Parts: sequence; C-alpha cells; structure tokens
Amino acid sequence: MRDAVTTLIRNYDLTGRYLDRDAMANLKSYFESGTDRINVAALINANSPEIVKEAGLQLFEEVPELIRPGGNAYTTRRYSACLRDMDYYLRYASYALVAGDPTVLDERVLQGLRETYNSLGVPIAPTVRGIQIMKEKVKAMAADAGIEDTSFVDQPFDHMSREFSEISV
Repeated sequence: MRDAVTTLIRNYDLTGRYLDRDAMANLKSYFESGTDRINVAALINANSPEIVKEAGLQLFEEVPELIRPGGNAYTTRRYSACLRDMDYYLRYASYALVAGDPTVLDERVLQGLRETYNSLGVPIAPTVRGIQIMKEKVKAMAADAGIEDTSFVDQPFDHMSREFSEISV
C-alpha cells in the first residue's frame, strides 16, 4: 500500500527530477495534517457501526424505493449487504485518510467493483449518495472533536464517489 510520501517520491523518481517546491509543500502538508488524519481514523474506528447505521437510515429515508419490494435493499439479506458495503467503503476511506493518498482505493476497492455492481443491477447513484452521507457524518464528528480543518476528509470519499459516478452511463 502506498502513502502520500511514497507516491510523491515514486512520481519524481520516474521522471528523474529532484523534489521541488510543490513536492516539499505537499510533504509539509501531509506531515502537518498527520495527527488530525490519525485522529479522524480513530474516530471512524470507534464509531463505524454508528456512522454506517445512521448513514443507511438517512439514505433509505432519502431514497425509500430502495427498501420497498423490488428495491435493491429489499429483504433483510440485501439490506444487510448494503450496510456491509457501506462499512467496507468507510473502512477503506480510513486507510486512505491515514495514507494521505486515495489511490489505495483504486486497487483495494474500486477495481472490478463497478463492473460487479453493474452486472448485479446495483444502482450507482444511491451508492454514491451513501458514501457522501458517511463523509458528512465523519466531518461532523471530526469538527465536534475539535479538528478545525476537515477538508482532508473529503479526498477518499470524493475519490470513490467520482469513480463510481463515471461508470453510470
């Protein structure tokens, strides 16, 4: 698994360049936000069942057809699978937060998942909405914990949302 540092160094190494001001600024930002990223990951770890449950309830309130007969979360098995997937996205988002690099999501979460969802007829828009709801909940928890700048929380959640959104054609 790569992190922001190894990804940055790898990219500069591949092009045969020395680390420039932009690279140094990126590294400085990564290290300065380290404690906050670790604290948010700890918040996610301690509250993941609550985050997933609340996000699921909000999602099903916003898109009630998902839990009606014929909906993708209709039946206990499908409902549980939806919450399981949301938990999966949240867990990997926490890894990407600590790493400071959302590309871990590409190989660990997103590769093949789009095709699987499409073949199973899983609607993409509610999946994206569920990811965004979890992001909102994590940011609110981080702000409540005294983390002033929560903008770094957006990166992994928005990366997953963007990747999922690009496939729904």
